[in-house]
Amino acid sequence: MSRWLFGRLAWCAAMLVGIALVTFVITEGIGDPARMRAGPHADAATVAAIRRELGLDRPLLVRFGAFLTRAVRGDLGRSLQTEEPVTEILRERLPATALLAVAGMALWLLIGIPVGIATAMSRRADRISLIVGIGLLSIPTFLLGRWAQYWLAYRTGWFPVAGYGSAGHLLLPALTLGLAGAGYYARLVHTSMTEVLREEYVRAARARGLPEGWVLRRYALRTALLPLITIVGMDLPALLSGVVFIEYVFAWPGIGSRAVKAVFDLDVPVIVGTVLLSATLVVLANLVVDLTYRFLDPRIGASEAA
Repeated sequence: MSRWLFGRLAWCAAMLVGIALVTFVITEGIGDPARMRAGPHADAATVAAIRRELGLDRPLLVRFGAFLTRAVRGDLGRSLQTEEPVTEILRERLPATALLAVAGMALWLLIGIPVGIATAMSRRADRISLIVGIGLLSIPTFLLGRWAQYWLAYRTGWFPVAGYGSAGHLLLPALTLGLAGAGYYARLVHTSMTEVLREEYVRAARARGLPEGWVLRRYALRTALLPLITIVGMDLPALLSGVVFIEYVFAWPGIGSRAVKAVFDLDVPVIVGTVLLSATLVVLANLVVDLTYRFLDPRIGASEAA
């Protein structure tokens, strides 16, 4: 176990360094940070002085090494627009993003799992859920958010149109995010549950006259939901991208809406910091998923040890 964990931690570190390098190189082509900070009317001498101050006159790899060293210490630079430390910007907005992401993922599972189980037990419900699931998957998240905003906020007044600060402000963005992924999870649970219900041990339990609810809870449900753990970890990037659009639509003061503003403003340090934070969360989430999967299914560790 310790050898496996060391290997996974090394892989996580290498992955984060690789993502940081790719992001750093790509942002080099966005624009000149010195020119952005100096303003459009600054002379060449002022721009050159700012380039020296920011260390932009050094080779690319040297600058990347210095950036990586600072990033490990928690220093991601300063915003070109506001001069605020990027770390402080992300720290202030992370709780709002985490709240929305957790609420959205909870609705993914709270809606998707029961619907998937129900459709696996009923052929008629299966057809209905297939149509609804494909429909939800086909609608872009931002468009679904606009529709929800129009029909449930503008037209009815049931929810606040946008903003942050109360349960009402959270419910509509979370519901939009939850519906966007619930159809996908319902189909996954349906497929997994259908396969498990065809297994011999489930048929044998039914043949012994055990109650259907007992068979589902004791024999089918745990096996059917086990693959879902891995899929949840793999879907974290999709969740974060959905949060970005939802935050922008509903003026939710999270990292996603700030990242969109940074892209429009060409605020390179904020863009890089957002990408690195998102990548770190995804990598750590996948590590937790791997650990959870090995705990729930010890056969994985035993097969690797053999």
